[in-house]
Amino acid sequence: MYKKTPHRRYSLTLAFLKKNVPSPATILDLGVRNPFSEIMEENGYTVINTKGEDLDLLPEIVKKHKVDAVTAFEIFEHLIAPFNVLRTIEATKIIATVPLKLWFAKAYRSKTDLWDRHYHEFEDWQFDWLLEKSGWGIKETQKWTSPTNKIGFRPILRKYTPRYYFVYAERK
Repeated sequence: MYKKTPHRRYSLTLAFLKKNVPSPATILDLGVRNPFSEIMEENGYTVINTKGEDLDLLPEIVKKHKVDAVTAFEIFEHLIAPFNVLRTIEATKIIATVPLKLWFAKAYRSKTDLWDRHYHEFEDWQFDWLLEKSGWGIKETQKWTSPTNKIGFRPILRKYTPRYYFVYAERK
């Protein structure tokens, strides 16, 4: 079980989740089980994770379970066509986070892990448009920074430039 003091991003994400989808609730969390899955369970949620399937090729995976909400914490930037998954979701609520495009950094790409690459890094309006076009009505959004303790020009910019975008949306 996750015993450490929650990381800043986890604290912000949990507060946003609790506000918009109070526990108890059953959640399909897109992505493999991770420390935040445990945090959600410790806070009264029942969490079902996907198993690492390629959601671009198998978007119907999201229909497998009847749930109160779907969460997608930094998942959609890895997909070529997130529209297909968003359109296929049958739950009436979604909470998603995506990294925002930064003018001072290129899209993330791991050279060793083919799954750990960003096909998209969104501007907030692009992600809103994607959600709206796939049948979701945006109810609340929030942005936050990703400060680091490193020295340099980019770390200074990261303290003031929003990096992550939260969205709570409901089926139209």
